[in-house]
Amino acid sequence: MEKYISYEKMSKKQQKLVNASKRGSWGNVKPITKIKESAKVYNRKKQNSQGYGYSFGGFAFLHL
Repeated sequence: MEKYISYEKMSKKQQKLVNASKRGSWGNVKPITKIKESAKVYNRKKQNSQGYGYSFGGFAFLHL
């Protein structure tokens, strides 16, 4: 049987193990607060994701 050692007298490593064992899991829940973006705000990534822009791809130089 192990001796009882108070939390304050434990080493930092042992305290860390005790704290980790007491913590639970969030499971599939993501604790990040999400805010819906306003439709009025300009978003460069949204514009480029549609395929429009200055990128011609590789086919422009292959046609002779």
